[in-house]
Amino acid sequence: MRRKEFQVDQEEELVSFLDGMSFGFLGTSDEQGLPRVTPLNFVYTGGCFYFHGSHAGGKMKAIRNQQRVCFSVADEYALIPSYFSDPEMACPATAYFKSVTAYGIAEPVDDISEKATVLSLFMNKLQPEGGYDPIEAEDPRYRPRLKGVAVVRITPDEITAKFKFGQNLKEEGRSGVISGLSERNHPRDEETIEMMKKFCPFHSE
Repeated sequence: MRRKEFQVDQEEELVSFLDGMSFGFLGTSDEQGLPRVTPLNFVYTGGCFYFHGSHAGGKMKAIRNQQRVCFSVADEYALIPSYFSDPEMACPATAYFKSVTAYGIAEPVDDISEKATVLSLFMNKLQPEGGYDPIEAEDPRYRPRLKGVAVVRITPDEITAKFKFGQNLKEEGRSGVISGLSERNHPRDEETIEMMKKFCPFHSE
C-alpha cells in the first residue's frame, strides 16, 4: 500500500470489520481476460473467505477458468467536505472509510460437513435471531441441499486492510475535521470521530 499510515495490520481489527460486513465484491476474469465484479454475501473464518450460490452462472464459470481472484469489502463512514479544512480550495475533499482487499485462490468446497459449517456461519451472520433448524450434514432434510449448493472458499495469499481516518493530518487539520463532523452531526459522524481518535491520535511533529 502506498500510504502506509492508513494500513492496518492487527488481525483482530480486520476480523472485527469483516464480521460486521454482510457483502463484498468478487473480482474474476473470463477466458478472454475480461474482468467481472460480482457483489455477494460472504463469511470470513479460519483466514478464508466463503460465498455460496448456484453451480451454474457467470462467476462459477469464471472461477473454473481462472481460480485466481480478488475479493474486496468496504464501508464508507463519512464524506469529508473540503471546507472542513480549507475555505477556498476543493483539494481536501475526501472520504473516511474501512476497506479490505484480498488476492488468492478460489476453489469449490466438496465436503458437506464443511458446507454445513460455513452455511451455519452465514445464518448466524445474516439471521442472528434464529428461527430455523440447525444446518447439519447428518440431517436428511439438509443433506441433499448441501450436496446441491455451491460453496466456494477463497484462500488469500495477500490481504491488505486500509482504514482511512485522517492519519495523515496534522493537529490543526485534524481538529478542523473533528469540529466540522461534530457540528454537522450526520448519522455516522460521531462514530467517525471515534474512529479518528482510535486510529489517528495526534503526535507532535
